[in-house]
Amino acid sequence: MSIENNLESLVGNWNYPTAIRFGCGRISELADTCHELGMSKPLLITDQGIAALPIVTEAVDICKSAGMACEVFSDIQANPIGKNVNDGVTVYKEGGHDGIIAFGGGSALDVAKAVALMVGQDRPLWDFEDKEDWSERVNVEGMAPVVAVPTTSGTGSEVGRASVITDESDPSNKSKKIIFHANMLPAKVICDPELTVGLPKNITAWVGMDALSHSMEAYFSPFYHPMAEGIALKGMQLVKDFLPAAVSDGTDLVARSQMMIASTMGATAFQKGLGAMHSLSHPCGAVLNTQHGLTNAVVMPYVLERNREAISNKAIDLARFLNLPNPSLDSLLKWVLELREQVAIPHTLAEIGVADSHIEELSKMAAVDPTVGGNPIPLGVDDMVALYSNAISGNI
Repeated sequence: MSIENNLESLVGNWNYPTAIRFGCGRISELADTCHELGMSKPLLITDQGIAALPIVTEAVDICKSAGMACEVFSDIQANPIGKNVNDGVTVYKEGGHDGIIAFGGGSALDVAKAVALMVGQDRPLWDFEDKEDWSERVNVEGMAPVVAVPTTSGTGSEVGRASVITDESDPSNKSKKIIFHANMLPAKVICDPELTVGLPKNITAWVGMDALSHSMEAYFSPFYHPMAEGIALKGMQLVKDFLPAAVSDGTDLVARSQMMIASTMGATAFQKGLGAMHSLSHPCGAVLNTQHGLTNAVVMPYVLERNREAISNKAIDLARFLNLPNPSLDSLLKWVLELREQVAIPHTLAEIGVADSHIEELSKMAAVDPTVGGNPIPLGVDDMVALYSNAISGNI
């Protein structure tokens, strides 16, 4: 049996890009992992949906059984805002906590990492946006240690050095901002695929397509990073081979395991860069609260087509690696469209609530989104208008 189809072999302790304990059942090691970072009173940060599930109760019980006073903060929305972070900081300080367990999907992990950053800072959150040398403003010694426990397989935030948070301070001009510091990378990660078994089919598909978008945009990014590019290739292959199975049968632990690996690989790879898929998606999430992975999945083929002149040659190599017939950008696009249909991704932005009336506002935001610089070709406001228009009407 191939190692990729043998559940017993899908276990490992890795130290790239951080210390990762990977394998089914490894949530049992949560207390030991917290102790390794000197925690005795961790704050488990998750979102409201996950907070009500048995997996959170079990995680808290593991900590309490080891003598730790673990509490839960879950006042987090799907596209988290600055208030969620500030509220978490307040709970952390008032509770006398000494570390954070980041538990859940991308939103929960992003808020948890931002809280860990902000508990030791005197400046406001937005002073640490990923701009110029702003990360040098951070008081590193004040940051809290983090153990990350992902419960979805998509964002890969558990191996990321940033958080995406919506700045809601001006209600008429909401925007997603990337908060960055190298030490926001969690010190320890527990990747237990069993925690993802309860994910509904649609969420499994959405987050899985998010993982694909990370690897795909990293692969096509024009920046030089051969290591990230190699990781991106393998990440896409795992999505191709295992996302349909994970969506079809949520109890397939081999597929769940491989998608969790694909998620961490995508987030590791995108240090090479992202592109217009994310530039288009971020404004939709900030203004219309669309689900991030779903939005990336919808705009994916439109962005690939727009970038045709710059990515055609690399697309041949990718299509060959994925063992697609007649390797080319066209065969890659055909596979993406077929995969989206197979896992029930809508074909247009109109189907998820984006209308022509939103184009002007969203295009201005997309053109200045931090991810646009990683797109294979330069894109301005007019380009974003055309992309949104095509994605709303379904014109590839």
